[in-house]
Amino acid sequence: MELFVYAVLVVLMLAAMLWLSWLLGERQRGPQTDQPFESGIAVVTDARLRMSVRFYLIAVFFVIFELETAFVLAWAVAAREVGRLGFYEVALFLILLLGGLVYLWRVGALDWVSLRKRSD
Repeated sequence: MELFVYAVLVVLMLAAMLWLSWLLGERQRGPQTDQPFESGIAVVTDARLRMSVRFYLIAVFFVIFELETAFVLAWAVAAREVGRLGFYEVALFLILLLGGLVYLWRVGALDWVSLRKRSD
């Protein structure tokens, strides 16, 4: 019950803050209002640079394998408590991740320069 009351109070306070900012805020529109502002520097070029899709793939792979490191580190901290079964579980986990890495390597997802196609 206390959690529900707390949630209602948070929503009411949020609504009150939004309403007060709308009520008391300035409503002036000028020519500079819609211009982008970056540390006081005037805009020279378009900020929308085209990035290669490969950059995003590498970023996603990095996040996935970095998360894997966090899981293995958590296992290493509790290795004595989880015992032999925990060792087998983390070994299976690492084998599956290694299989995923080999798959990505084979299909060319990790090749930055070449545009090798799948031979399927």
